[in-house]
Amino acid sequence: MNAVVIGGHTRNIGKTSVMTGLIRSLSSLGWTAVKITQYGHGICSVDGQACGCEPKEHPFVLTEERDPRGRSDTSRFLAAGARRSLWLRARQGQLGDAFPLLEKAVSAERWVMMESNSIIEFLKPILYLVVLDSSERDFKPSARRFLDQADALVPIDSRLDARAWGGVAAADLEEKPVFPVSPPGYLSPELWEFVKQRLQVHAPA
Repeated sequence: MNAVVIGGHTRNIGKTSVMTGLIRSLSSLGWTAVKITQYGHGICSVDGQACGCEPKEHPFVLTEERDPRGRSDTSRFLAAGARRSLWLRARQGQLGDAFPLLEKAVSAERWVMMESNSIIEFLKPILYLVVLDSSERDFKPSARRFLDQADALVPIDSRLDARAWGGVAAADLEEKPVFPVSPPGYLSPELWEFVKQRLQVHAPA
């Protein structure tokens, strides 16, 4: 699949906003957007709080959003111009088992954009962007694990400062292209051009 993956080092730092900004600016490509959420011990990876949306009967579930007027992230993808919007919910350790279901659901799509870090273990995207915010000290293991595979870094309203995160080497950040963005648009001309050029290289015939 022609996949773009948007990851980030922790929760609630603007990953969805960066993704909607890209979808909106490149809406002519007819994106299928995918939100991937993992759970463990009743805790949601979205905000780290207990929630009621963990799959109960099965270790994973894939649903499709239909309402572009809702407040969910998947609704925001549709409102930004995505042609389809999917939500994959999986228990911790089950993402690999869930991947064939997701792969089948998007197999006919030309362009897919996913919000996740862990999905990098199961596919090779044409572009992997990592959203960072130096004011947030948490650095998820999944983000740390795949940081070296990032094609570019997208800091939110801040300069990158490796000292903010223990165990993250400055070299892991300095060797990557960096495209800062700020609210409300969460997109810059430089990031847009970088993504556009990368997609053109891999454009389906």
